[in-house]
Amino acid sequence: MSDRFARRARKLLRSEQGAVRKEWGGRVPVCLIYPNRYEVGMSNLGFQTIYGLLNDQPQVVCERAFLPAAEDLEVLRRESTPILSLESQRPLTDFEILAFSISFENDFINILTILHHARIPLESSARRGGEPLVVAGGVATFLNPEPVADFIDIFLLGEGEEALLEFMETYLDARGTGADREDLLHALSTLEGVYLPRYYQPIYGPAGKIREISVHAGFPERIKRRFVRDLDRFPTISVVRTPNTEFGRMTLIEVNRGCPRSCLFCCASSLYRPYRNRSLENLSRTAREEIQRGGRLGLTGAAVSDYPDLEALCDLIVGLVARFSLASVRLDNLTPKLGRLLKMGGVRTVTMAPEAGSERLRAVLQKGIEENDIFQAVEILLENGLFSFRLYFLIGIPSETDEDVEAIVQLTRRIKHRMLRWARRSRRLGRLTLSVNGLVPKPSTPFQWVSFEDVGNLRRKFKIIGNGLRREANIEVTHDVPKWSYIQSLLSRGDRRVGRILLAVHQSGGDWKRAFRQVDINPDFYVYRERDREEIFPWDFIDHGVSKDRLWERYERAVR
Repeated sequence: MSDRFARRARKLLRSEQGAVRKEWGGRVPVCLIYPNRYEVGMSNLGFQTIYGLLNDQPQVVCERAFLPAAEDLEVLRRESTPILSLESQRPLTDFEILAFSISFENDFINILTILHHARIPLESSARRGGEPLVVAGGVATFLNPEPVADFIDIFLLGEGEEALLEFMETYLDARGTGADREDLLHALSTLEGVYLPRYYQPIYGPAGKIREISVHAGFPERIKRRFVRDLDRFPTISVVRTPNTEFGRMTLIEVNRGCPRSCLFCCASSLYRPYRNRSLENLSRTAREEIQRGGRLGLTGAAVSDYPDLEALCDLIVGLVARFSLASVRLDNLTPKLGRLLKMGGVRTVTMAPEAGSERLRAVLQKGIEENDIFQAVEILLENGLFSFRLYFLIGIPSETDEDVEAIVQLTRRIKHRMLRWARRSRRLGRLTLSVNGLVPKPSTPFQWVSFEDVGNLRRKFKIIGNGLRREANIEVTHDVPKWSYIQSLLSRGDRRVGRILLAVHQSGGDWKRAFRQVDINPDFYVYRERDREEIFPWDFIDHGVSKDRLWERYERAVR
């Protein structure tokens, strides 16, 4: 297996530009782990940013590791050999720190797989001195870290740029004094945004709900989620370029962080509060440098089209005879000039998110988009020769009816009607792709109190949309698998007891149904139950800077 892994690692490294190779002598070895395939992890801008920041520290050597492909995992099991790092092909037990970057709840189970094949005890309480410190960060952890709290030694909650530098500085200082594992953890616990689960114990009432969270003496009742006040201090761009990602060799550049819109289903406005923009001067300089290296630019952000100087930035890129793309375009932000710039920048498919087919449901979501905004945006794009669209929709929204679901079909047909009218003039027939997903209620949003839609109902609603558009040419409908949305909902709002389900899934080889039967925990309790206003949530100890009362007020207004 070592030869097989080494050959594959060398092939991946040969295809990369920007990977860092350091000698280990005297440095703290950190393995940055993305708990999914290489192609997924290297498409993640946050993961790449942390990799660059760690390797910028002279006293640190940072390498990467990923979830092996299914066939490689089978070889690992059969030959009983460990997972190795990418850069030097060392076992993960050789590193002092294993740092997981976790973006999605459905990757929680992969953490256990990686620890198992790294030959590291799964549960934090079983680890002893000399074993790597297991650290975790990433958006899934500061939404709700509790389902994996038993498996992680220490969490960094919030944006990592400043927190990570402080973390490594404190670690190096404590390490230099010869501190043991417990002393290291205590030293790190003094930092803002650091969470040690062992000192926060949920206490449950007779109905299975959390009665209180018992906090060890000397630790804060609430932990402030970290955020970076001045984004210009930390350039967030692709550090490593490789064709082995969904973006190819495109360089991703973060334009802004957070969202000023506060749609009820989306956690971006809470988790990345306050909404911040990078300066045009900073982005222009970064764009020029990256264009000189060649390749296409990808402008990213939860609200990239809300960036106030977006047209000026795109103008600059086009003027330098370079191509770019936008993560998505908000429908009411699309101007004729931006439409022209998208065309000139080489954009082929424009991504937009109406979210709901009916005006009523968009109002429930507080999306702030009317039907006229949708059709005006479509006309602008068609006028500029952009004929391919990807549209995102949600189903399973509170108060949703079959008529609301049918409205997605009708809205799509009306958009296609406009596309056909332009096709007759230009003799170019575009393509319309719908991505339809079930609403997964997220922590720290006004929908954290609602139940997940019944899986059977979701399947039926997907069928309404699929049947309604089946005979329409050049329309593709994709949707998530309701079973996996159910599991995401379980992991999104689960408490620490859900870790026992994860452990059973791991022990059963990934068989969720079998794990549900083996553990005396009812997953429906977390997925299908409507929450009371006063319920204590597993994540209530995290301070995101938005009050629970304010979220409830917005939820009640949506329900009304």
